[in-house]
Amino acid sequence: MHVLGIDAGGTKTVALLADADGHIVGEGRAGAANLQTEGELEVEKTLHTVIDQATDGRQSPAAVCLGIAGVDRQDDARIIRGIMRRLGFRANILIVNDALIALVAGAGANPGVVLISGTGSIAYGVSRRGLAARAGGWGPTLGDEGSGYWIGRRALVAVMREVDRRGPRTNLTPRVLQHFSLPRPESLVAEIYHQPQSRRAVAALAAVVDRARAEGDAVASDIMVHAADELTLAAESVITRLDMRGEPFPLLLAGGMLKESAWLASAVRQRMAEVAPRSQVGPLTQAPAMGAVRLAIAEAGGGARVPPYIHQ
Repeated sequence: MHVLGIDAGGTKTVALLADADGHIVGEGRAGAANLQTEGELEVEKTLHTVIDQATDGRQSPAAVCLGIAGVDRQDDARIIRGIMRRLGFRANILIVNDALIALVAGAGANPGVVLISGTGSIAYGVSRRGLAARAGGWGPTLGDEGSGYWIGRRALVAVMREVDRRGPRTNLTPRVLQHFSLPRPESLVAEIYHQPQSRRAVAALAAVVDRARAEGDAVASDIMVHAADELTLAAESVITRLDMRGEPFPLLLAGGMLKESAWLASAVRQRMAEVAPRSQVGPLTQAPAMGAVRLAIAEAGGGARVPPYIHQ
């Protein structure tokens, strides 16, 4: 028996084919698979690519678990199920929020919270009573505070405010122009509004902001401090609603921003010491797709349990 676990993210998509014991026997990798930013057709192409790579001609897996942002919303879940049917999967298909597979990868079936800051951001937790809560994950227009895109967008705004003399001088201006290989700030208009990869390109600016912060730029420092505050607020919301503030539990830090910015991860860790002093804050060391594999094995064995949201 084989199962398939898929982590479909805003930057990359990973599919892992595993045997009944969870040993990985196949792998597929491709780009983003986010409905809100990529669209249904591109998501279908990406999923088709990674599934073909991972299965490599083997017989159809006994169960599939797909972790993807947005499937808490019924319309998005219906679209994803349609895609999976067109790809030939009709039975034993489990479609869950990508934050759940990250939490399962790091905490298994135990209570815990995962805080993700990558291209987007979300906090998600499961209590000892088996109830779930989330905060954030609403996409670049409605939320994603503290994410790479959110940080990059604030850097772009800071550059244009300096150009207009509405904001302070900042070293972000020459750094941002160098990042995009542009001669002047006005050139950012075409670069941001007319390039197909603009969201990921903006998210990549977060590393530029972090370096400017490390070298003492006040504007960059303000952006990063605000990012840490927003991520902590999201985690605090989940922890409070699940009544976990005084309990011991793992709080897993995941996503490219919290992995690549040691300062941001440290700032969140310090803030969480006040919010949930008994929590064990640390990086997610397992690939989120491994959480999808575990849930797929459970699904093949009689049905995985997806924690209901506390408000339900």
